[in-house]
Amino acid sequence: MSENMIACNLTFEDINKLAERVENGKLSKIKIKNGNCEIVIEKESKILPPPPMPPMGVSVNTAAAVQPAVTAETSSEPAPTSGNVVKAPIVGTYYSAPGPDKAPFVEIGKKVKKGDVLMIIESMKLMNEVQSDFDGVVKEILVENGTAVEFDQPIMIIE
Repeated sequence: MSENMIACNLTFEDINKLAERVENGKLSKIKIKNGNCEIVIEKESKILPPPPMPPMGVSVNTAAAVQPAVTAETSSEPAPTSGNVVKAPIVGTYYSAPGPDKAPFVEIGKKVKKGDVLMIIESMKLMNEVQSDFDGVVKEILVENGTAVEFDQPIMIIE
């Protein structure tokens, strides 16, 4: 066999041409087999990164006060009667306490001040504290501890 010949009776030039056809063409793989000789030329698959997440629009450490809307709610939650509605700033799991054996951050009837931690929402293995944006008294807690919450879902009412 000569120096420019390799296995399967192909030259380097032949193999380069095949590689170019795979790279530039619609083929993703060429396999040549001749007796004990086998050549496989395969296009490298390109793995695209996931698209970037859209901006949240709500700070994770704050809860927004919402005025009653004129349009009908499509949520399965009952509409709050009055007061400031604290909504989930992110999708995740609602926790009322810092740990399973710890006292809850707030309970119905408890006075809260702006900046007090109201709950934790676990999202992607991160514990995100949600703080109150206003002073008042916790009137109602709309979500059970340990349940999944959606973005902008009402969680509690503070008067």
